[in-house]
Amino acid sequence: VQLQASGGGLVQAGDSLRLSCAASGIAFASYAMGWFRQAPGKEREFVAGISWSGGIIYYADSVKGRFTISRDNAKDTVYLQMNSLKPEDTAVYYCAADLSPVGSTVPPNIRERPYDYWGQGTLVTVSS
Repeated sequence: VQLQASGGGLVQAGDSLRLSCAASGIAFASYAMGWFRQAPGKEREFVAGISWSGGIIYYADSVKGRFTISRDNAKDTVYLQMNSLKPEDTAVYYCAADLSPVGSTVPPNIRERPYDYWGQGTLVTVSS
């Protein structure tokens, strides 16, 4: 199983980035997907989550209105479009996969523990 996150980089405040997370080795459409981030010296935190179907989406309050999570089950990939970036968005961003029951209408988890698989992380640095 591999979750390959990419798209991070160094940008200025107000810029945009799109992160991608390509999954392999899992039945991607059976998994809810989440994005988490860990800033220097801080605990990892939930950013956004999307159900297996894409029909249920959650965001952390800190990114609501600026970030958009989406998925393409045909490409086994989840995305995080990040607009209006702020210096406080600087962190390593991780994608994670959480196996969902068939036909589940359960919202994506905002806690780390339920997630079965994690990517290696991609660094986003936002300068002021």
